[in-house]
Amino acid sequence: MARQLFKSSLIVASMTLISRILGFVRDMLIARIFGVDLATDAFFVAFKIPNFLRRLFVEGAFAHAFVSVLSEYKTQSSQAVLKLFVDRTSGTLAVILLLVSLVGVLVAPVLILLLAPGFSWQGEQHELAVLMLQITFPYLFFIGIVAFFGSILNAYGRFAVPAITPAILNICMIAAAIGLAPLMQKPVVALAWGVFAAGLFQVLFQLPALIRLGLLPSFRLGFYDPGVRRALQLMLPAIFSVSVTQINLLLDTLVASFLTVGSVSWLYYSDRLVEFPLGILGVALATVILPGLAKSHVAQDSIAFSAALDWGLRLVFLVGVPATLGLLLLAEPMLSTLFQYKEFSVSDVHMAGKSLRAYAIGLLAFIMIKILVSGFTSRQDMQTPVRYGVYAMIVSLALNVLLVFPLAHAGLALATSLAAFFNAALLLSKLLRERIYQPGHGWRLFLFRIAFASAVMSACLYYFVDADWWKHWSAKDRVINILKWIFSGVIVYLATLLLTGLRPRHLIHTHGKIENF
Repeated sequence: MARQLFKSSLIVASMTLISRILGFVRDMLIARIFGVDLATDAFFVAFKIPNFLRRLFVEGAFAHAFVSVLSEYKTQSSQAVLKLFVDRTSGTLAVILLLVSLVGVLVAPVLILLLAPGFSWQGEQHELAVLMLQITFPYLFFIGIVAFFGSILNAYGRFAVPAITPAILNICMIAAAIGLAPLMQKPVVALAWGVFAAGLFQVLFQLPALIRLGLLPSFRLGFYDPGVRRALQLMLPAIFSVSVTQINLLLDTLVASFLTVGSVSWLYYSDRLVEFPLGILGVALATVILPGLAKSHVAQDSIAFSAALDWGLRLVFLVGVPATLGLLLLAEPMLSTLFQYKEFSVSDVHMAGKSLRAYAIGLLAFIMIKILVSGFTSRQDMQTPVRYGVYAMIVSLALNVLLVFPLAHAGLALATSLAAFFNAALLLSKLLRERIYQPGHGWRLFLFRIAFASAVMSACLYYFVDADWWKHWSAKDRVINILKWIFSGVIVYLATLLLTGLRPRHLIHTHGKIENF
């Protein structure tokens, strides 16, 4: 089972990597063309809602509600009954999404006032943000359908198409920034139209795969269908339980709108760098592990269920720890390499670097939450992660108040990171306490190897990398050097792991033994 999970994770991670690279190209262009000012802050606030919805639906939240029910139909029902369930779910979901999208367009001024109340002091900025939110909000309808299609494909082991679909958003925004922006009176509005177009193209992109699977939905209404109602009842708590971090990021934006101009943008660019490893590892693992967990739960195979969680958590630590340290040590050089062009100044790099380090502290927790929540939602237990998510939000809000004054925008990022660790600790302790998850053999030695290898990697980077080199070198030199140091860090880390005796089989086999942390 672990070998198949690893293979599927590699496919999803590879597709996600392509999308993330295109995302960096997109953000480099935005930084180069539009810089950091009132207009870009307005766009990032308007984009926050559709981007938040994309993360909610595409990166697993919808799947947590739908896949567990679909797995039951796959196991216990005929193909005709399964197809009818898919048709009725699609039609019901489409009507709900359409109505919510229309309401969102109408109440956009109120949403901007709630999301960025500080903009109300800047009349033009508020109006611009409202306009762009009205253009981008219909993305909710498209991305909801995309998430539904992707959940079907993932449940049948077709991971590649859903994983590469998010790249279309980046392609459309790049095209809008280059081709459409120069033609518009307010160039930044072109980015909003790029988001709108991306939603339509993402839906069309997944249709051929569904046709080959024989499950292209017919969009029938099914509000009274028991399976549809159960899926919908699970959806809201599932969305909340896996999106607490994203909600906290929205709260960061709300508070940042009152701070110095540029604060929203600095948080956005630092979040983008943290999202790179989070998307590649966290999303890939959560996408692949969820159908297997749901299947094991339906089959009442608690050993396979626990083993899948164990495998996922080992990979989280294997990649998450060095990624965290890499972001902490190379924060400003990476920001400079990616975004310091024309309008994005050295001062912007410094300010974004502060919030990047604060977000990086929570990277391990951000990834763990995606895996741990699957341990609950795959069993259709939505209440527990929702309750813990509420606790984490309260902690985040309290820390925002405490940290924003001494640390400004970086304090908001640090509050989100600390709340994520609190959330992850609650989820893990619950799984351990109820023996839903029983750690496999060898965790102590495994963690020691990771800690030692990470320490060696960090020491090498700290000793050899000049923290201020990026200020004096050309863009080409910055790219060459950051790639060189990232590659060197990876090689040192992997070589140290091998020298300490870690082998791939340690991630695949637990030898049926159980030990406590």
